[in-house]
Amino acid sequence: MAKQTKKQKMLAEKLPNAEKLYGFDEALKTLREISETTKFDETLEVAMNLGVDPRHADQMVRGMVSLPSGTGKEVKVAVFARGDNADKALAAGADKVGAEDLMEDMQNGNLDYDRVIATPDMMGIVGRLGKLLGPKGLMPNPKLGTVTPNVEQAIKDAKGGQVEFRVEKAGIIHSGLGKLSFTDEQLKTNFDAFTNAIAKAKPAGAKGKYIRKVSLSSSMGPGLQIDAAEVEGA
Repeated sequence: MAKQTKKQKMLAEKLPNAEKLYGFDEALKTLREISETTKFDETLEVAMNLGVDPRHADQMVRGMVSLPSGTGKEVKVAVFARGDNADKALAAGADKVGAEDLMEDMQNGNLDYDRVIATPDMMGIVGRLGKLLGPKGLMPNPKLGTVTPNVEQAIKDAKGGQVEFRVEKAGIIHSGLGKLSFTDEQLKTNFDAFTNAIAKAKPAGAKGKYIRKVSLSSSMGPGLQIDAAEVEGA
């Protein structure tokens, strides 16, 4: 039998019952204790199993939510804009602003962005990047507020803790909630904002139980199941 590593031993001691349901506070405390051996500031992550089949349009769960305490990560933003809007985007802190030149840059493989924003008049150019931006979830979309004449607000939201959520094929949705160096209160506020946004985004076609399972983990830690009673709408 293979010898247990130090971390495996600690996990066996800390998590004797794999089926246990945790309250948010207890789960966070446990993940903090487990992460003490890690050399970097881990991200707290939430995963939610939803009772939807995203292959059906009326069961798609997608949107944006602002995490009140921010994400703790630097967000790189590219903006398609010209003239005054381009100047405003640069002043608001966009990492890259352009039109045809930005399109060519992206076609050459420079796609290291977390958010792509466009003014409505730029969609003729942006549309040509559908096959590149679509699979990465970066395609600007009016419903998500990333196609907008108000580029300043869109950049502020992106840099200030707004995250996009989109359900995957298996009905799972997940997101980072901030760093473990955040306070308990900051992480709880972000958890509540995220899970409430998912609850409110329940699609018309969802049948039966909508929020089926919620779990918290850290970047290198195990997933701990959260008591669904802590989540609005579960």
